[in-house]
Amino acid sequence: QVQLVESGGGLVQAGGSLRLSCAASGRTFSAYAMGWFRQAPGKERKFVARISWNGGNTYYADSVKGRFTISRDNAKNTVYLQMNSLKPEDTAVYYCAADMSATSTYDYWGQGTQVTVSS
Repeated sequence: QVQLVESGGGLVQAGGSLRLSCAASGRTFSAYAMGWFRQAPGKERKFVARISWNGGNTYYADSVKGRFTISRDNAKNTVYLQMNSLKPEDTAVYYCAADMSATSTYDYWGQGTQVTVSS
């Protein structure tokens, strides 16, 4: 079992920045990949970013490439999502998730944190 707890969401003006954190517990954090997803009201949950177990590989949705950065600190069992140049269309609930088998199938999810970007 893995427990994931997101934090760092909030209200920010367009052009601003936020850093989301996701604290993991329950299993060896450095053994699995992590991802961030988001779900806007009335829409499906979508992939945002992914990072490999050691941070050596990262992947981003085209919509956030160049603005968002995913990183991890295995000593702190935490993955981060630095979000810069935020846009109103980034407004969503953001979820972190753990991929235990490196197959891009996410096995555990956090409860989500709300990000609201005002214009």
